[in-house]
Order: sequence, then structure tokens, then C-alpha cells
Amino acid sequence: MVGRIVEPFVRIVDMPNQKSARLFVVSNRLPVAVISEGGRWTLGPVAGGLVTAMAPIMERNHGVWIGWPGCGPEVPFGPLFERFNQEHRYQLVPIPLSKHEEEGYYRGFANEAIWPLFHDLLGHCRFEADTWAAYVDVNKRFAEVIASDLDRQSLVWVHDYQLLLVGADLRAAGVRRPISFFLHIPFPSLDLFRRMPWKHLIIRALLAYDQIGFQTIRDRQNFLQCVRGLVPETSVSMGRRGGELEFEGRTIKVGSFPISIDFDEFDEGARRMEVAEASWYLRERYRVGKLILGIDRLDYTKGIPETFLSFERALEKYPQMQGSVSLIQIVVPSRTHVPDYRDLKSLLDQLSGRINSRFSRHGWVPIHYLYRALDRTELLAHYRASDIALVTPLRDGMNLVAKEYCVSSVEERGVLILSEFAGAAEQLGRGALCVNPYDREGCADAIHQAYSMNEREQQSRMKLLRSQIRRNDVHRWLQTVLAMPQGGRLEGLPEATAEPADTRA
Repeated sequence: MVGRIVEPFVRIVDMPNQKSARLFVVSNRLPVAVISEGGRWTLGPVAGGLVTAMAPIMERNHGVWIGWPGCGPEVPFGPLFERFNQEHRYQLVPIPLSKHEEEGYYRGFANEAIWPLFHDLLGHCRFEADTWAAYVDVNKRFAEVIASDLDRQSLVWVHDYQLLLVGADLRAAGVRRPISFFLHIPFPSLDLFRRMPWKHLIIRALLAYDQIGFQTIRDRQNFLQCVRGLVPETSVSMGRRGGELEFEGRTIKVGSFPISIDFDEFDEGARRMEVAEASWYLRERYRVGKLILGIDRLDYTKGIPETFLSFERALEKYPQMQGSVSLIQIVVPSRTHVPDYRDLKSLLDQLSGRINSRFSRHGWVPIHYLYRALDRTELLAHYRASDIALVTPLRDGMNLVAKEYCVSSVEERGVLILSEFAGAAEQLGRGALCVNPYDREGCADAIHQAYSMNEREQQSRMKLLRSQIRRNDVHRWLQTVLAMPQGGRLEGLPEATAEPADTRA
């Protein structure tokens, strides 16, 4: 047992008769949100396939989930989490952040340095020494909370770009248990990563983990290229499905583990009567031959302006589409306090207004631009109602919207237009129409191809896409990535070691 370093806000309780390894999941945010309702504080669920799929594994292994509750220490959240931990077979441990820490660690370094750099958008990067210092401090605090309650059977699984340094901080605290890491966003090439002022500290911190998982083969290759270039004393050996690094007497496994969704959850949800009725209502409301759907969080990586311009070019190039196809673009508000995001929102307002004023006619509007989130029924109804999905980010780790659209297309019709720079293209490329979002002419042609595609080809492509996602859903992803060969058995997982399946469609 590592000596206690800090006193957590919610104590981690020992579970009786614990025989299997205890899983510590560490992420920037907890799988619940602290909500104020009428002057009362409550815990609300956070939607997501990962949370849903993780819950049974956490319960079977009496797991501990550590993360930021989305608020500061001034919120009286302690009793809420104590009650949750008493009522469930796994525990949540909140790490509150002050406004200063949130500004420096999360809004600052994580989202103004790492996020744009790892998405190949160097022009959006801001490398500031004070935000880097905040990032270092918060990562160390996460590590201290983890280390204070690990035992000899514990396994630690750290998630994503906000917590790159946690593994090295745990090693510095004396932790020798297996530590795994998964990056949900892309990993940049060596040429791009070299622009990071603290590149050597970050790459060596990542080498403190025993297993490092990436979304795609390309991300894994980029990481190994950075290791070769920046830590030349590391020995790298590659296999067909993964690689191993030898560094300072330790072996580090590196693999690609493309994340997915719960196929059954989306398939069954899309078949519900209320979803079918809402889908019919959407078709009646828009009264157009074909509906194209885009659903994106407000973010400059998602390529929404490029989508608008490509759709405009399609209407110019193929005038027969005018009056018979509309684009529904849902933009979910995000990070509205950041100037870059406010500027993006203003640009989208201008583009949609200009295109609509140019092409609209009586009874037809080309772009229906909605700036809001959708509830579950609305989301599934939009998926079912749409003939074409435009998923064209400039760069994305995976992009689960593409998979959600395909699984929700229960009639097995519809066409997925997918950016070649989305991680999902590695798996879904054969069934989708893959495009370069920077190529306006090529995107316009793909929109017209999808618009003109006959039903037989639509069904053939959609069957292939749905079959691929069914075979490689989020449960298989968890089974693969959590079957860690470093030791420490988790209950409810197969005996196989962490070797990713060949998931190319």
C-alpha cells in the first residue's frame, strides 16, 4: 500500500472479499454531473456508450472512478458522492478544481495547446508557461489521489489528453502496479509534435505507462515515430497488430484500439415507436426529397464551415438538387467563452444566412441550422429521418456520430459521407463515401453521388457498415483494451490478451 499523500474529498472504501484486481479509472470528468436544481444539489447521469459499457465491469471489480466533478470545492458535493458510493458497487472520487485551475489546466493548456496541436491545427495553439504549470500541478494532484489508495491488486486506467503526465507522477510516488493509458484524440506526427515546447517531458511521461492505446494505426505510428525521434535510446519492435518499447528496463505495449458504441442500445432505441413517430414528423416538417444531416459540437476541428461551403458548391454544380435536398446542421454549443469558438459561431451564422438568401425559394430552404443540443429521442429521430449523413471533420480521433448514424439506420438505407481524416474512416472506409473536407469540389461530387445513389447500393453499403460496427462494438473494445497482460485479473473479461481485432470493414 502506498502511503497516503493527500486526503481525498470522498474516502475510497475497502470492499470485502475482493479477489479480482480492483480497477481505477481516471478521467478528466466523472461519469456524473453535479447539478443545481431549485437550490438543491444533485448528481445527474452523463450520457455515453463508454459509461454504460463500463458500469458492469466497474461493479464486478468494485472499481473506483476518479475525476473532476465539474465544479470547485465551494460546492457541497461530498454527501452526494458518499451516498452514491453507498448505493453502488463501485465508487466515484471527485477532484474539484478551483476557477484558477480550471482556467489554466483545462481551458488553458489542455484545450489551447494540446487539443489544437494533436488535431493538426497549429494556428490555434497557445503555448503559455503559466498554463503549462497549472497542467503539471493538476496532473500531480490526480496522481496523489490515486496513489493514496492503491493496493497490490489495483490496475489503473488513465484516459485522454488532459492527463498525459499522471503515469509519470504515479511512478515518482513509488507506484509499481500496471498503469494503462488510452488517448481518445489523434496523436500528431513528429514534425508537428516537435512544436510543443515541453515535448520531451510529455513523451517521457507517456513512457511511464505499461500499455498505451490509440484510436488508429496512424496514431500509433505517429507516437512511435515521436519516440524514435525524441527518445532515441528506446528500443522499438513492431508486430502486425501492435508494438513494444523497451525503455529503462521496462516493456511498454503500444496498440491501436478503435473505440465504438453499444450497437444494441442504438439499434433498439432507433426502433422505438416514439422515435419512428418523431422521424416521420421530421420528414413531414421539412417536406423535401432528401435530407442531409450534420451533427457536430461547436469546434474548429469539425469542419462545419467547410461543410456549408461544400453543400453550396453542390447546389451550384448540380442545379437539379435545388429544391429537392436540404441540409440539417445541428451544432451543439461548446466552449462559448473561448474567442475562437465565438468567432466560429459568428462565421456559421454568416455562411448559413448567405447561402440561404442565395438559394431559398418558396417552400424550400437549403440549410436548416440549429444551434442546440438534442435529447435522445430527437437524436435518434434525426438519424432515422436522414438520407445522408455528412461527417466531415478536419481531424478526429474516431467520431462516433458516424457509427451512431449507421446503427440507427434500421431500414438499412442511407449514405454515410465520411472525412478521411476521421479515425472512423480506418474501419468504415469501404462502406462510406470518403472525402477530403478541404477539397470542396470532391465533397460536392460526393454529396451528389449520395443524393443520386440507388436503393440497392445504399443497402449494400449500409449492411456492410452495420455489420462491421456490430462485430466491433464498445463491449468488444473494452474486452480487448482491458485484458491487460501486465497482470491483475479483472472479472467479466475474456481470457484473451489485449490484441486488437482486425476492424477494417
